[in-house]
Amino acid sequence: MRKNFHLLLALAVVLVMPLMMQSGSLASEVLIFGLAAMGCNLLLGYTGLLSFGQGIFFGLGSYTIALTLTRWPLPMPLALAAAVAMGALGAALVGWVAIRQRGTYFVMLTLAFAQMFYFLAYSFPGLTGGDNGLMDIPRPSIAMAGITLWPLTSPWQYYGFVAAIFLMAFWLLQKASNSIFGRTLLAVRDNEERAGAIGYNLRLLKLQAFVISGAVTGLAGALHAMMTGIAPLANAEYHTSEMILVMTVIGALVAIPLVYFLLSMGASALQWVLSAMFIGLGVMLLIEAIREASVSRDKTIAMLIIFTFNVLFWCFFEQAGSSFNFLAEKIVNRDIGMQGMFQ
Repeated sequence: MRKNFHLLLALAVVLVMPLMMQSGSLASEVLIFGLAAMGCNLLLGYTGLLSFGQGIFFGLGSYTIALTLTRWPLPMPLALAAAVAMGALGAALVGWVAIRQRGTYFVMLTLAFAQMFYFLAYSFPGLTGGDNGLMDIPRPSIAMAGITLWPLTSPWQYYGFVAAIFLMAFWLLQKASNSIFGRTLLAVRDNEERAGAIGYNLRLLKLQAFVISGAVTGLAGALHAMMTGIAPLANAEYHTSEMILVMTVIGALVAIPLVYFLLSMGASALQWVLSAMFIGLGVMLLIEAIREASVSRDKTIAMLIIFTFNVLFWCFFEQAGSSFNFLAEKIVNRDIGMQGMFQ
């Protein structure tokens, strides 16, 4: 039971959302960006790489699914597979160059790649639609031999499809994070020099993390394009990278004091859940109260679910893997100064 606790928690979130939200599209979007945040977490939380290139992979997934479903018609499962492959390929190219640098230079390289991809997408309207993006993306049902197996016409039918993919990706990423590969990434994150000294191929490990993260983020971009029916240029902006990074990090921002307090108090798993949920709930309600006089019910619930899910994700993954926890430990132990945080 304990071994599958995190997966059961994710399943509970997926099952509860339709009971709390009226909009199936908004519920799908929550899971899609949760998927993108999980991909980013493998880079930032487990490998210690702060990348602004996530928008590249998200955009590649969006454009690939749009082209394969409109101009070069493929069955939808193959189109999704192509989007995953393009996200992985884009990540391999960006990572192959970027991982040769460290610290601020690595961050600036990924930001430069993000800007370059944006202007390339803008400069080739015949392929990407330019500023208008690619529109009228269909959402074909899953069928075999002319028999519809899973219709995706309504928003809630599509939510079920996204939820199934989300849970599968969650399970696979959890397996990867708990494997020798995931533990090795943590070793690289915590002490890169020592990991290299005992014989690990640091560049290969970082590149593998990049490829997996790019594949997951490309999948999220493809699902988002199918949900909205458009692959906009905005999906390739660096603001998309920033948004995914914020979604990934915001849970850890709350988890830092929570983790240290609960570890010192020996809290049970139930106390972790309740503390994380109430803290997330309170903070998000405060933010919304400050920003807007009135907020729609679905929007409020969506933001709360995103925040609390990220808090739970950071708190409950077997090894915290949190960049904020990593930085906090380094600062507390005075292993590095402010200038060396991202090295």
